[in-house]
Amino acid sequence: MPRLLLGLAVIVVVVTIYAVVDCAMMASDRVRGLPKPVWIVVIIVLPVIGIVLWFLIGRGRKNTAVAAGPRAPDDDPAFLGRLGRDAEQDDRIRRLEEELAALDSESTDPDGPAPGHPDTLPDDQADHGADRQDGDSRDR
Repeated sequence: MPRLLLGLAVIVVVVTIYAVVDCAMMASDRVRGLPKPVWIVVIIVLPVIGIVLWFLIGRGRKNTAVAAGPRAPDDDPAFLGRLGRDAEQDDRIRRLEEELAALDSESTDPDGPAPGHPDTLPDDQADHGADRQDGDSRDR
């Protein structure tokens, strides 16, 4: 008999701790009946009855407004708004890619090398540039 009472006491203490932590961590809008601090006092002062009352009355269900919200993405206004922004971003990216392609085509002109390329420099400047790159200083 003492073992049974000790086992029941341990179970009541564990469930009481769980109920107090559950009540303390619960969002205030989900607590029903009494304010959270009053529920914590009720759970601690009346261990068995307070726990039962907390789980039956005080602990509210999940927010029903979220459950009643849009279920499909095409019914969600926030999702539909993001679609418009995504389309705008896609258009902007496409325009930037076209501009980059145009800039690349200008720099790789098939008529000849780009300005500043060693092939477009006069012979004496091109030779000195090549000498400096090779580390050869004979022409200096």
